[in-house]
Amino acid sequence: MAILSDQHMHSTYSGDAKDSMEAMILAAIDKGLKIIAFTEHMDFGYPYIPGEEGMFELNTDAYLYELLTMRAKYEDKIRIVFGVELGLDLAEVRNNAIFAKSHEFDLIIASIHTVDKVDPYYPQYFEGKSEEEAYGLYFRRMYENLLKFENFDVLGHIDYIVRYGPNKDENYKYEIYKDTIDNILKYLVEHEKGLEINTAGLRRGLREVHPYLDVLKRYKELGGEVVTVGSDAHDTVSIATGFDKAEEALKECGFKYYSIIENRIAEYKKLS
Repeated sequence: MAILSDQHMHSTYSGDAKDSMEAMILAAIDKGLKIIAFTEHMDFGYPYIPGEEGMFELNTDAYLYELLTMRAKYEDKIRIVFGVELGLDLAEVRNNAIFAKSHEFDLIIASIHTVDKVDPYYPQYFEGKSEEEAYGLYFRRMYENLLKFENFDVLGHIDYIVRYGPNKDENYKYEIYKDTIDNILKYLVEHEKGLEINTAGLRRGLREVHPYLDVLKRYKELGGEVVTVGSDAHDTVSIATGFDKAEEALKECGFKYYSIIENRIAEYKKLS
């Protein structure tokens, strides 16, 4: 396996994850990884359903304390990056700005998990909309959020929305949303931000990794160079899954390197 870094992982410091930090580290070592990034969830103002309140509110100090402990314990076996997955929301720009400066993160992934305070994970997001309208609104809100908040390193799972659509990716094509997606990609290139290859969609039955090949190719055409690879693992089994597909996607789109980010700086690793 050419890709030896998983740059998007969650432990039980994220309320929707199953396994402890140490269990995730040991599994990553067992799978031959050399670098991992924990990117625990922080989503201010998330619209919780009853019984899930606080699921995506990170206890950052406790998380950092354990990470530093684990980093020292396993320093001869693996590099451990201190990251966060920050949920962008137009109503939470100030909270996100304050939080992003609150700790010396190595990596900040910006993700869109909600649109107008509704998570597309839930069917109610799609009520009263055609699939094309629902997907289009998601991409527009993503671009609007990027214009308001730029203290991040990588845009996460750009087409997350297709995981949960009524027909998932059956009708999804870059060309349908080209104008908005191009605005997003141009923003990333102009502001020297990375784009994430996220393999979690493969585990949910999608045809391709996030982003789909046409989007990844367009990022390359526009001058994009920084591409991180993450499994979005919430358990030990999912770590580094689909990385063979991620490598294929990178090569097909003309990339000779993938990136890791540490200390908010991109480092390039050559593909085999």
